[in-house]
Amino acid sequence: MTHKLDNMNNNKNILAKLISFDTVSRHSNLALIDYVQNYLTDLGIASKLVPNSDKSKTNLYATIGPNVAGGIILSGHTDVVPVDGQDWDTDPFTLVEKAGRYYGRGSCDMKGFLAICLAAVPSMLAADLQRPIHLCFSYDEEVGCIGAIDLVSEIAANLPAVDAVFVGEPTSMQVANLHKSVTSLTTKITGVEAHSSKLNLGVSANFAAAKLITFLSEALDEFKANPQTDIASLEPNYSTLNIGTLQGGTANNIIPKHCEFSLDLRSVPKDDPHTCIHSYRQFGEEVERQMQAENPLCKVLIEDRSSIPGLAPEENGLAESLALEWSDNQQAIAVAYGTEAGLFQNAGYSTIVCGPGSIDQAHKPNEYIEIAQIEKCARFVEQLIQHLSK
Repeated sequence: MTHKLDNMNNNKNILAKLISFDTVSRHSNLALIDYVQNYLTDLGIASKLVPNSDKSKTNLYATIGPNVAGGIILSGHTDVVPVDGQDWDTDPFTLVEKAGRYYGRGSCDMKGFLAICLAAVPSMLAADLQRPIHLCFSYDEEVGCIGAIDLVSEIAANLPAVDAVFVGEPTSMQVANLHKSVTSLTTKITGVEAHSSKLNLGVSANFAAAKLITFLSEALDEFKANPQTDIASLEPNYSTLNIGTLQGGTANNIIPKHCEFSLDLRSVPKDDPHTCIHSYRQFGEEVERQMQAENPLCKVLIEDRSSIPGLAPEENGLAESLALEWSDNQQAIAVAYGTEAGLFQNAGYSTIVCGPGSIDQAHKPNEYIEIAQIEKCARFVEQLIQHLSK
């Protein structure tokens, strides 16, 4: 009982520290990584950094145990989504314990999992590990798994062969063997400014954006009308489109010269995202031609932001069979959100998603994780340690 209490206190203390770092994706994650690196160094564990081009953010990976083949990767991201405009009851960057829950930005998505991994390191060191545990923490997952792209390439080139990868995104400790792909685009429209009473002298970027967004809205309606019905646990079971940000115009009486919006496309396996994007680009060219017929200075620019592959079920996948055993689940599920799991799988690793907390609590004000979920995931990691000690 004393050991269990010590572990839970360690989990809570580390989670509180991780939450205290404002790692919203538009900010640096270096302070958090510095904390993690120092924590591991104090335990005698070396870690390696894989920074971005301007060194403002970095991935981290570390190996506990012998650097041999047959290990397991525990993967998670360090960034969180913004709290701007959200109505929080508490400081989002301070852990608050209440009614069996830990509240705070990232508590669920996904600093809870990172804290569990870090709190278990002393147990990993105390065990007679015959095969290693690799911790892999990435940056900018929330804006397209940007850090994980380089991190997966780095570990594929430098680590011995790995048996399984567990991505600890919140699944309520169910095992997910399938998720949608994610494609993100930015559309930038250039019109011509003029007084709003002189429409003949200007071309509205906002009206052009409205046409493009209507096209995407109709595409979403088509997706809804044609769901993928052979995946029972996927909700929603159709591809989705979202316009996440939209900025355009400067004043009510000025024809807007600029408009920009972001697009998030999440595709079920039966829908090829490239087909949708190709149709959208073709329509964008048509809108540009319409604008340029009024003024040749007009432009519609559709830029790629990021693309994350989906995760597919593996035939006799080792990661899935181990995770089902350790999490006491009978079968795997599908999830609608994207993760770095598809990147690992495409690099040749047996990969699943399994982590504490519910995705229903993520990205919302008053984000929380049930303490019971922390305990369940900690038991999962204990079994992983035992498995690698045989």
